[in-house]
Amino acid sequence: MNTPGLVLDSVTCSRGGRTLFDRLDLQLAPGQWLQVQGANGAGKTSLLRLISGLLPPSAGEVRWRGEPVATQRDRWCRERLYLGHEAALKDDLDPLENLQVASLLAGWPASRAQARAALADAGLRGCERTPVRRLSQGQRRRCGLARLLLSRSAPLWVLDEPFNALDADACAWLAERLQDHLQRGGLLVLTSHQSVPLPPPEQELQL
Repeated sequence: MNTPGLVLDSVTCSRGGRTLFDRLDLQLAPGQWLQVQGANGAGKTSLLRLISGLLPPSAGEVRWRGEPVATQRDRWCRERLYLGHEAALKDDLDPLENLQVASLLAGWPASRAQARAALADAGLRGCERTPVRRLSQGQRRRCGLARLLLSRSAPLWVLDEPFNALDADACAWLAERLQDHLQRGGLLVLTSHQSVPLPPPEQELQL
């Protein structure tokens, strides 16, 4: 069995006086993926934010490569990519500017040529300099997902509803990117209310 890269050890998450999940244990090794399912408000996004280090657990510990995430913040931020349910784009910037800023903040800066190539691959050729506020929901989602192409050095991808607002072609494109990531030994955690066009996950979690 592969050595776990990501470990949640008796993790509890409470928000607003309500316990969303209690003493949760899971392990994920390179090349494996986890699908998190549950009704709205069950705690799926909180779990993804907790895994990503954006939300502290109420109890328990998240470990990465055998060490607590809390003790390796800089490394952790470089080695995981979190894409939330919202695209997290600046409406007054264009896709090229958004992608370069996001990559710089994540610790893996991209050149203009690299960002332009990623946007073209994501289906946004010709839209690189269009203000994001003028893009459709599907185009906004593609703009956010273009970050995947610039984050191959990040072993763990944590994605909240990445297939939302995508048409059939974009869903197929995203599935290929995710499969490539897993084949390179990457780890993947995602939520989705729809069928995920990937081989069955090694783990499924129902909240």
